[in-house]
Amino acid sequence: MPTEFRSMPTATPPRRSAFTLVELLVVIAIIGILVGLLLPAVQAAREAARRMSCTNNMKQMILAVHNYESATKRLPPAWTRPAMTGDGWSTQARILPYVENVALASAIDFSAGYGAARITVDGESIKVSSFRVPVYLCPSDVNDFERNDDDGNPYHYPLSYGYNAGPWFVLNPNTNETGPGSFVAGRVSRFRDVLDGLSNTLGFGEVKARTAYYRDVEIDGTIPTPREPAEICSLGGSLKTDTGHTEWVDGRVHQSGFTTTFSPNRKVICEVSGREFDVDFTNIREGKDTTALTQAAVTSRSYHQGGVNVTMMDGSVRFITDSINLELWRNLSTRAGGESVTVPE
Repeated sequence: MPTEFRSMPTATPPRRSAFTLVELLVVIAIIGILVGLLLPAVQAAREAARRMSCTNNMKQMILAVHNYESATKRLPPAWTRPAMTGDGWSTQARILPYVENVALASAIDFSAGYGAARITVDGESIKVSSFRVPVYLCPSDVNDFERNDDDGNPYHYPLSYGYNAGPWFVLNPNTNETGPGSFVAGRVSRFRDVLDGLSNTLGFGEVKARTAYYRDVEIDGTIPTPREPAEICSLGGSLKTDTGHTEWVDGRVHQSGFTTTFSPNRKVICEVSGREFDVDFTNIREGKDTTALTQAAVTSRSYHQGGVNVTMMDGSVRFITDSINLELWRNLSTRAGGESVTVPE
């Protein structure tokens, strides 16, 4: 019987399950392109959320002013000289009970300066001035951290929203005449004093924490309102490189206010010792024993592209672009200038 021969099955090579180097590089390139397309959209969405939070903070602040006025029949002053020794409190400090900070407000004696005021937090006594008030800080502000004293101890906390102090002139210490802004130093004012209309007058505007500023040059008499930033550099004064808008408790305009001398986000570049600084200016700080007038260029600035958020005295919040006409911007900051203005939408 013939022998049957059967062929052995041929071994099948194993199926390859890995990428080749070329395929892997193609996949990585595709992922990189997708991430590159997605990242700007994510950043834009985050900034939109931060800006929305920012406008909500400002809405709470201007509504707090309305509640303050309803309770006291007057607007909170921008700055007042304490009856006892010390520095004057800010508008922002006055409205604390109406932005859900009753405990912090209870720790304040407005007849004294803010230097000695303290509050107990988690069993530790800290300065009121070093307390972080979230509603006063824009989520986009990169300088949301405390400022220490010379010994390294927490002393002040910044803010992102300043009160409207008018276009330039703030206070004449010789006559107690105040500037034309919505909030004034050392005097009681009311909504009825806002003759231009609440919807046509600025309340609060964004500012940048840790702004450089010149101060206390004490030029006598009235200084003409500057038209160009270069004029500020020639006025001079003592330069503080990073302490403007770092004291939410302080009612002086360079710390908790703004003026409309220049349009929003206008750069005021001055060169000092080979370094450039985007500066503010105040001829003399309010409350200093001098005959010089407080006149100030404290620009409204923000980290939002193209403009700044502001509140109007009627309680609304608007976004004002950097390109706003300067005359219109200044007119919006006067409470009783008699100008005919149309607020940009």
